[in-house]
Amino acid sequence: MPHMFPDYSPMCPGAYDYGYGLPYSHQVHHKQLVETIQECEAICEHMTTLLKRRPDMQARIRQLQLLRDCADICGLTAKYVARNSAFAKPMADFCANICEVCGRECARFPDSESQHCAQICFNCARECRAFAMT
Repeated sequence: MPHMFPDYSPMCPGAYDYGYGLPYSHQVHHKQLVETIQECEAICEHMTTLLKRRPDMQARIRQLQLLRDCADICGLTAKYVARNSAFAKPMADFCANICEVCGRECARFPDSESQHCAQICFNCARECRAFAMT
């Protein structure tokens, strides 16, 4: 069967071709980075839920919006990195930018949850940026 993507060369050594022209492998690439990104996604989702219950939620609309953006980009970036997509590095760089903005917004608030979230976002941004530059 001819390959659907003639210029495609498998990035996964030892991957199997199941007749669709694409490799198949259970290997997760950059496992530690994927876990870091997924942790950021989970913390930002959790913070979104917490903020919706706070009496000062109206003063935190920007934080809420950025948390949602951060969680969404982290979810997508983790998938790209895990499957070793050709777009993984540009996505990681984009993710780093959003994580940095979200982290700065969270750092503006004194509560421990926001401070913790800021540190998680900054760590994710640092790791994504390092990966994107390799």
